[in-house]
Amino acid sequence: MIDAQVVPDTPVPVTFPSLNRAYNTVFRPGALTIGLVVPLEAHHGSPVPDMTRHIKRAQMAEALGFSALWLRDVPFNVPTFGDAGQMFDPFVYLGLLSGLTSNIALGVASIILPLRHPAHVAKAAASADQLSGGRLLLGVASGDRPEEYPAMGMSFPDRGTRFRESLNYIRAMAAEYPSYAGDHGTVTGSMDMLPKPANGRLPILITGGAQQDPEWVANHGDGWMTYPRDIASQARVVTDYRLRGAKVKPVMQSLYIDLATDEDAQPTPIHLGFRSGVTFLKTYLASLRDHGINHVALNLRFNHADIEDTMKRLADELLPEFQTEKSKQ
Repeated sequence: MIDAQVVPDTPVPVTFPSLNRAYNTVFRPGALTIGLVVPLEAHHGSPVPDMTRHIKRAQMAEALGFSALWLRDVPFNVPTFGDAGQMFDPFVYLGLLSGLTSNIALGVASIILPLRHPAHVAKAAASADQLSGGRLLLGVASGDRPEEYPAMGMSFPDRGTRFRESLNYIRAMAAEYPSYAGDHGTVTGSMDMLPKPANGRLPILITGGAQQDPEWVANHGDGWMTYPRDIASQARVVTDYRLRGAKVKPVMQSLYIDLATDEDAQPTPIHLGFRSGVTFLKTYLASLRDHGINHVALNLRFNHADIEDTMKRLADELLPEFQTEKSKQ
């Protein structure tokens, strides 16, 4: 996963659609922007963060120039999984952050669609998009914690079907006086759902495979969230995604990092990422950019250095290279 070797180039789209303020800023063909995963703190031995200075750090991320903050949808703290996310409900937290920030994109990676009624998701997401001035990026997933489903009265094996129908429902609600019929209910066109997304359409990014055929994933999302891999493997899956009908759609990934004090420290693996100095990290991110990744959401959960110092170092060392117009190819 930490190999930064160069492999044949991934085709670069000419342009991406214009969907909302966040989408248009975070995703640019041939460029890579950098976001941060909330909570902005290290909690190595515990799945539960204490949310230390969480608002100050969110505002700090914006002031430093990071392109996005990413929240997660974790209804229950499942001990066997070992990660409670940011604890706060993502839509409630989005409402708070939308009022306390001005420019940074606010993303969710990702809402577990089978565990929520799509009417609630559509209304909450459009509300967050409007309240933030078009700064919402809505990641959606089918879910990977079987223990949560019985608590909601849901079946885990058929979550893929419910995911697909939920996405169709959410899309339909963006129309005026929509009509929709499916397992989640019937909307006859005699009433409307308000508010509508800020620019008429929610940017929806599908996470992983979502229990769907790859062709369906490529054609039904406005982009794709995938997982860390070695550079060669990531280049192959990005190319495959774009060849399946997503030629003008962005791809993003997460990455856990532990930023070493020694800027030339070589990489050693950690969970879904690596510990290294900033020199290797820059090389790795540049290789991701050159092979089709448009955004990386950095997770600092396993970081050993002071979090705010690390945020400043990352901003100083990475953002001038990866979030300027000269990054475009």
